[in-house]
Amino acid sequence: MERNKVRNIGDLVMKFLRMQGLEAPLNEYRLIRSWSEVVGPIVAKYTETDRLFIKNQTLHVHVTSAPLRQELMMARELLVKNLNERVGSQVIVDIVFH
Repeated sequence: MERNKVRNIGDLVMKFLRMQGLEAPLNEYRLIRSWSEVVGPIVAKYTETDRLFIKNQTLHVHVTSAPLRQELMMARELLVKNLNERVGSQVIVDIVFH
């Protein structure tokens, strides 16, 4: 047997997901799951992680502390950058804190 093209299995899986239209939902899921790791346990404690969702490339976060909400709003650009880097793709362009 002769090998023609050796490919990485991870690349093949991502190509399949992209063809099936599942890459974006998977990346959104991965981004939401990484919220607690990116912001840390103290901030995660004051956010309702079960109510995180993405709509139109905007992450919506419910924060239970008004002062923390203000702090997060000031760090929004850095959070967007870090979350997208964590996933390895541009999933969100903005964050809205409620």
